[in-house]
Formats: sequence, C-alpha cells, structure tokens
Amino acid sequence: MIPASDARARLPLFALLAANAVSMLGNVFALIAIPWYVLETTGSASQAGLTGFAAALPFIIAGVFGGALVDRFGFRRMSIVSDIISSVAVAAIPLMAVTVGLEFWQLLVLVFIGGLLDTPGTTARMSLLPDLTERAGMKLERVNAIEQLIQRASYLLGAPVAGLIIAGAGVDAALWIDAASFLVSAALIVVCIPASMARQHEDRPASGGYRNDLRVGFDFIRRDSLILCLVIQVSLMNFIDAMIGLIIPVYAVEVYGSAASLGLMLAAHGAGAVVTTLLFAAVGHRVPRRNLYIASFVLAGVPLISLAFMPVLALTLAALVVRGFGAGPLNPILMTVNQERVPPELRGRVFGVITSIAWLAIPIGRLLAGYLVEWAGLPLAIGGVAVIYILAALSMFRVSALREMDVRVGAAARAGTVSA
Repeated sequence: MIPASDARARLPLFALLAANAVSMLGNVFALIAIPWYVLETTGSASQAGLTGFAAALPFIIAGVFGGALVDRFGFRRMSIVSDIISSVAVAAIPLMAVTVGLEFWQLLVLVFIGGLLDTPGTTARMSLLPDLTERAGMKLERVNAIEQLIQRASYLLGAPVAGLIIAGAGVDAALWIDAASFLVSAALIVVCIPASMARQHEDRPASGGYRNDLRVGFDFIRRDSLILCLVIQVSLMNFIDAMIGLIIPVYAVEVYGSAASLGLMLAAHGAGAVVTTLLFAAVGHRVPRRNLYIASFVLAGVPLISLAFMPVLALTLAALVVRGFGAGPLNPILMTVNQERVPPELRGRVFGVITSIAWLAIPIGRLLAGYLVEWAGLPLAIGGVAVIYILAALSMFRVSALREMDVRVGAAARAGTVSA
C-alpha cells in the first residue's frame, strides 16, 4: 500500500497520465471515424488522403509557433486551453452533420482547426512530465514507458470499440465521444495539478521577443548533434508511417469491408506495442538505447510485407501484432532522450520545434499515399512502402551520432548545455 504522503506526491503525475489517456482514447475514435466517414461518403482514397493532410498540417504550424507560446503562456494553462478549443472544433463536425449539413471542404476546415492547438497542448503536457515525475520520485524512463503504454492501450481498447460504435451508432457518435474526452482531460488538469505547481515555469519572463524565442528553439536543436539526428530520422520514418497509416483504412475497406475490421487491425498493433512497452517500463533504464531503437524500427517494418499478399484477417492481425512489438519502445526512448537533454526553460520551444519538424512530412505522406493506392494498386503500394521502411531503418546502423543515445544526461549537464 502506498503511503498517503507518496500518494499525494504522485497524484499530479497520475492525473496528467490520466488526462493523456482520456484524450488519446477520444483521438482513436476520431482516427477511425473521420477517414471512414470520407470513404463511406465519397469512396475516394485520394480524398481520404486529403483529409489526412488537413489533419496533420496543423501539427507543423502549431509546432513551430506554439512551442514559444507554451513557454510564455505556461504548461498547465496551455494544456487546458488547448483541450477546450479542440473539444469545440471536434463537436462542430457531428453538430453540423445533423443540422445544416456538412460539405467536404467544411470537414477539412474543422479537422484543421481541431488539430491546430493539439500540438501545443501535447507539448505542454510533455513539458510538465519531467517535473511531476521528479516530484513523484519515479524514474523518467519508466514514466515515459507508462505514458506510452497508456497510449497503446487506448488503441488496443479504443479501436475495436470505436469500430463497433461506428457500425452500430454511426460516425457522429464516435466524434461526440472524442469531443467529450477533451473536456475530461482539461478537467483533470484543472482539479489535480494546482497552478502553484506549474508557476515556476508560467512566471518565467519571456526571452526578448517571440521571434527570438523561436530562434532559441531552433538553435538548441542545431547545436545538439544527437537531437538534430533524431529529428531528421523521425521525420523520415513519420513520412513512411503516414503512408502506412492512410493505406491501412483503405486496406480494411477494400479487403475486409467493415469498420470493425479496421478497429481490430489497429487494436492488434496496439496489443503488440503494449507488450514491449511493458517490458521497457520494467528494464528500459538498463538496456542500451541505440541498439533497441534501431532494432525496433526494423521489427516494425518487416511484418508489413506480408500484407501485400492480402492474407485472411487473422494473419493480418498477427502481422500487425508483431509490428506493434517493434513500435512499443520507440516513443519512450525518444521522449526520455529529449527530456534529459532539454532544460525546463526551453522545453516548450524545443519540444514544439521537434514536433513540427517530425510532423513536417506526415501531411505529404498521407496525401501521396492516397494517390499511390489509386495508381499502383493496394498490394504494390503496401509492399513497396514496407521495403522502403526496412531499408531506412537498416541505414541507421551507419549513423555515428546515435551512439550518444546511451549517454544519460542529468540536470547538471543540461544546465551546462544552456550556459554554453
């Protein structure tokens, strides 16, 4: 049994993790509902890709300009405001659909608005995480793994439930749940994380103008060879993953023909990721990061080749479970490295820039994937993308900067980096 004092110290951290869990669960519903709505109403893979482009583009814009806003506005306040505005934007989609009607261009606008503050909100919660982890007396690797475990579990539980809800109650019901999840997330932050706990960051003076704030974030990344390397690599892999993420819903429609199948496919990937995320939570602080990082990318790519042969659903689910095994450790490793190397006063700006660059290629990947499927056909599209993914992962063994991943950086070293 946890002593009362320890429970009080850990409550803000647990509330933050719970807020992320609720928000992610709602996003899983939207991830399935929106492309399914487009495919159901238009039957066009290219329009589904255009919708994915509209959903991803705000992450880039908000990442570049929102990071400095997070540092100025405060981690806690930014998280709350972001959730409230995102809830309103998502709720407008089903509300318009049942009242005045929803045109395709209107859907694109609402999807864009819904994602515009999502990145600053995520950046704000990620920036709060190291301080709340230290307050709770827990290891950063373990907490990052738990945070990712929650996200994976959201896919595991939320994806099949979303598929069933869409099949039984329609797309609008799934979007209402997504809108409500943002409000619950905001409420958890308001109630369980006092303003005084975040004041040390919220009261920090601005550093010489908004433009200078942006420059500081870019300069920090440019000077840190490991973070710069990771940003470039993750951007490339996100581009390929974005294509896969668009192809999978089309695959479910054309091969298996039901939203429930898509939910099971996403859940299978989530189930595999949960297993390896749990393992990382237990022993991740003892494992060489570089080797695990590269091997995880390779393992995430290899099973995709089997999908080119259009197997029965059970075999597809098994392949996606194995792909999930590879995906599990990746985000906890990246989050831990970034949190170790970036000082608190720069987190909003640096994390925002990292997010925007990492997402830079995602809209293009989603857009191109729709046209690739229509031009090359589904088997060739998924097979070709899988081969490119594996080759990109194997090339990481030749990148010397990644050896720095195994160097643990403490608070003193971070302070020295800032002084330099």
